[in-house]
Amino acid sequence: MYLVGAGPGDPGLLTARALELIAAADTILYDRLIPRAALDGARADAELLFVGKQGGGESVPQEQIEELLVQHARSGRTVVRLKGGDPFVFGRGGEEALRLRRAGIAYEIVPGVTAGVAASAYAGIPVTHRGLASAVALVTGHEDPDKDLSTSIDWQGLAVFPGTLVFYMGVRRLSAIASSLIAAGRSADEPVAIVERGTLPGQRTVLGTLATIAEVASAEHVSAPSITVVGPVASLSRELSWLAPAPLAGVTVAVTRARASASGLARRLESLGAHVIQAPAIRTVALPGPAPDLAAYDLLCLTSPVGVASLFARLREEGCDARALAGTRIAAIGPGTAEALSARGIAADIVPERAVAESLLEALANATPPVRRALIARAREGRDVLPDGLRALGVEVDVLALYETVADAPPAHVLREALAADYMAFTSVSTVRFFLAAATGRDAAGGSKAPESTRAAPGAQATDSMAGGRPIGLAAGTRIVSIGPITSAALREHGLQPQVEASAHDIDGLLQALLADAASR
Repeated sequence: MYLVGAGPGDPGLLTARALELIAAADTILYDRLIPRAALDGARADAELLFVGKQGGGESVPQEQIEELLVQHARSGRTVVRLKGGDPFVFGRGGEEALRLRRAGIAYEIVPGVTAGVAASAYAGIPVTHRGLASAVALVTGHEDPDKDLSTSIDWQGLAVFPGTLVFYMGVRRLSAIASSLIAAGRSADEPVAIVERGTLPGQRTVLGTLATIAEVASAEHVSAPSITVVGPVASLSRELSWLAPAPLAGVTVAVTRARASASGLARRLESLGAHVIQAPAIRTVALPGPAPDLAAYDLLCLTSPVGVASLFARLREEGCDARALAGTRIAAIGPGTAEALSARGIAADIVPERAVAESLLEALANATPPVRRALIARAREGRDVLPDGLRALGVEVDVLALYETVADAPPAHVLREALAADYMAFTSVSTVRFFLAAATGRDAAGGSKAPESTRAAPGAQATDSMAGGRPIGLAAGTRIVSIGPITSAALREHGLQPQVEASAHDIDGLLQALLADAASR
């Protein structure tokens, strides 16, 4: 068992050891506050179990978490317990280690960067500074919600502490914290800074004093996760702040594509300041089979980056590499697929401006020399526009199914977050079909209902999963983003009207359309 700290939120602050263990794990039990990209390096077959807690919301009891740790460790699998920040700094890692020790289970502790130091630094606040603070105290503002803060914390000691106070998890009790410190003798004029979503592009800092900070935080609608810094160093944020505001700061975007494909999109959205909810409704499964004999064709068509990866996986299995494509004319459906080929040393000969089958068909119809025999390597359930259109032009066409798309319903808590997002991004027909199946409790064909655990909408009726053309639980203000006209048509077929559609039908186009819409609003 590995108790691993995942750091405060910025995936760049994950340690090398944490990344190594995530990649090797059979099972990962993870918290709500881990970096969004932390699981990107997990194996495709790894078991990912959410065991997070949320103040005032849905939580997995600590006792249940500890029992799960013991059960999975005893299964003989490599198990990682992935915790936000540092497992031994208000992470209850000590309790979990003691439970493992009592069960006779070996473990390793992997420290992580703790939020009190990292979020302060990202806000330009040094928790120690010559002449201002020679010590720092890390304090929990939420150790036990049933305890009275006045009796669970030594306010007299904190009031005379000669340095910086950093409170974790104290947003909901900010008024009580401030008044307790003042009553114990700390100056009401002491500078205070709240750092919300520290180390993330959507980070913001709210400044005040002990006398005013509760009122300021309420007016600014400060929410968790946040840390509160009390002391003269808090005022240095005005001079040392360095993290520039991002264009999507404060905007929540739900991404529904397969996790392996979603990671790049999620990272780009986060770099723009968005809070990303990864709600993968699908996953791709490679289909077994030999590598194709490309010498028999004068054209190879690839219709997705996943198809490129699957083709090269088959080549590798037979001891081949990019040289197997030498002499073959190659068409890519769009820039994303062409980029996946380029990463493997292959320059596509034909790339249409619009990443849809119709545009690729038009480009091939005018190709010189004319196409005589083509192999289309794609998903099993792909549209037949391209093969049928080529056959109508007299081309001999074979279709090779390299992979298939299957349902991968997100957990119920993730579905609820996705349905409440500011934007919900759909990148394919399959993401539309499978996400809405999970969100409405129906199967992808619109028939029998999905398991109760996958339903997103609290209070949804079993026989009425849609209301006014929208899944029950979908926020009224959520804007639907489509990567292109084919995906938009699928959304309309399912009763959803996209408010945003990309002009260029790829990830770059989707991001540009979302940015433009957010700026206009």
